[in-house]
Amino acid sequence: VPAQGVEAAAVRVGGSRVELLRALGEETPVGKFVANRGPGMHHVAYEVSDLRGQLRRLAEQGVELIDDEPHEGLFGLEVAFVHPHSAHGVLAELVASG
Repeated sequence: VPAQGVEAAAVRVGGSRVELLRALGEETPVGKFVANRGPGMHHVAYEVSDLRGQLRRLAEQGVELIDDEPHEGLFGLEVAFVHPHSAHGVLAELVASG
C-alpha cells in the first residue's frame, strides 16, 4: 500500500487474518512507530458492517478519531483509525466488511 508507506502480507487464521507490515521508509507512519517503539504489534483491526455510521456514532460519543472519513486500506477495503487515546493506548482500525 504505497500511499500508506507500507508493504503488507496477510495470512488467514480461521475466520481472521494476521497482517504483517514493513515500512517503506523511516518517515512513514509505520516507520516512525518502529523507530519509536521497536518492532511489535502496530494496531488491532475490527470489521464493522457500517463503517461510516460507526465513525459517526463514535464521534458523537466523544471518541478521538484519526480518520473522520474512511480511506482505502489493504486489499482495497475501506478503513478508518481510532486514536490510541480513546482505545486504552492501542491503535484501532475499523474495516468495512467486504
